[in-house]
Amino acid sequence: MQPIEVLREQDLVDADPTPGMHRQRAVEAGGLWSGRVTTDPGATSGWHHHGDHETSLYIVSGAMRLEFGPGGASVVEAGPGDFVHVPPHVVHRESNPTEAPAVAVIARAGEGIPTVNVPGPEGTPFGS
Repeated sequence: MQPIEVLREQDLVDADPTPGMHRQRAVEAGGLWSGRVTTDPGATSGWHHHGDHETSLYIVSGAMRLEFGPGGASVVEAGPGDFVHVPPHVVHRESNPTEAPAVAVIARAGEGIPTVNVPGPEGTPFGS
């Protein structure tokens, strides 16, 4: 039997880098990945997807804007207390439209690489 474990903030490790955001892993075990992501004020991440993983985000503070779909034309916004579901293989990027850091808790279920950085969604020029 494995013991119950408490992971403190200082126990989190940098993981799954995507330009424009800072992810830290808390737990990776048996198809579960959990951690935290921080996005600086005014920052926009690079385009990416999460492979075969279902991803759930809980917005702790700040705001998160996600662009996705053909050409990145679809947009959703979430704030403190909101949950966001990102299905597997959906190419997207996150931004923080506020003047304060955005912090979200991440939970993923799936196998394989949890983050795949890509040039952009179909119809989006590289680097846009």
